[in-house]
Amino acid sequence: MEEEFQDIDSSGRWQNLYNEIRNQASEYSYKVAKLPVNRNLNRYRDVSPYDHSRVKLENSENDYINASLVDVEEAQRAYILSQGPLRNTCGHFWLMIWEQSCKAVIMLNRVIEKGSEKCAQYWPTTEELQMSFTDTGFVVRLLSEEDQSYFTIRLLELQNTKTGESREIYHFHYTTWPDFGVPESPASFLNFLFKVRESGSLDPEHGPSVVHCSAGIGRSGTFALVDTCLVLMEKRKNRSSVDVQKVLLGMREYRMGLIQTPDQLRFSYMAVIEGAKLILTDNSETQNKLTQLSRDDLEPDLPPPPPPPRPHLNDSRPNGPHLESQAPSGDGLPGEPDAQDHNKAENSGQVRKRHREERIASTAQRVQQMKQRLTESERKQEKWQYWRPILFNVGAGAGAVLAVGLLYWMYSQ
Repeated sequence: MEEEFQDIDSSGRWQNLYNEIRNQASEYSYKVAKLPVNRNLNRYRDVSPYDHSRVKLENSENDYINASLVDVEEAQRAYILSQGPLRNTCGHFWLMIWEQSCKAVIMLNRVIEKGSEKCAQYWPTTEELQMSFTDTGFVVRLLSEEDQSYFTIRLLELQNTKTGESREIYHFHYTTWPDFGVPESPASFLNFLFKVRESGSLDPEHGPSVVHCSAGIGRSGTFALVDTCLVLMEKRKNRSSVDVQKVLLGMREYRMGLIQTPDQLRFSYMAVIEGAKLILTDNSETQNKLTQLSRDDLEPDLPPPPPPPRPHLNDSRPNGPHLESQAPSGDGLPGEPDAQDHNKAENSGQVRKRHREERIASTAQRVQQMKQRLTESERKQEKWQYWRPILFNVGAGAGAVLAVGLLYWMYSQ
């Protein structure tokens, strides 16, 4: 797989490979998603669950929710890939989690990205501690919250007010996926994935974990693809026997458009290759390298530059560009493409350029701060050189008091 990656990378064929996968992917009907009654339940017009694999709500007048069950039998993995809940579908979201016996929710986006709401706030914060969803009869309580540098783990209690039964649900929230492109290295992403695995939430004895971003196909597809490929490698004990493209095409049978950009495809390969080294070899040096890389992978704490202009793309095919979006009438937000999941025009060169510019800006800021400190130090040194001979000639009595006062004045300026 590493040789395949190097060959594609050196020849710059990621766009071509991505187009081949998109053209080979099967297309199925999604009539239910397009019914008028379901129009305001979809975040984007061009991201719909297939009829044959959509998750159906059982205890609701309308069984529709924009979520798909992706089942990989050989890996014994099942995921529910979902759009980020809308304000009017949060109750449906928790109903689905209850009915499907999910143990975890894996969130790969931020609520607000580029100044727009990409997902409703469907879980309680440390300020409110609990939320009630009276339309479906659920209360969600925050039991604990653990903040890491690039992700947050929450333990939630989901209570069915109709039966009185409660369950504990993990909420794994990856908070540092860049607005454009993908992380520069897969290290922090792999650390996050392994943390999810350690919880047992992905194991077959539980219901399928819910994985979502904004549209539920880009970042969500990346997570599911990498995890599945690593499981297959563990089972087969042979890295070369796992065909990433074949696995992705198989997953696209269940939800349209998984992996939305050539950069996401390239990143998936990188994550699988690096993850296999950690899983298939017990190498502490490699683990330390992963930890160090995950630190280096963090975004600079600076405001991002304005996004570059994107050309208009209009392709209604399920496996084509997904830039056309629609905010439901009940959401009160203007329709606009998703910063990550609906960005087909970004190329890796622009992404790397942005990161370089951010690092340069960060370095320039630190240099300026150092210059300011040096200038201040030099100014104080000049004052000391001026007052030193005067202070040494002052008498011991009132002169000492005057000296102390002058010193205080000098360093207070």
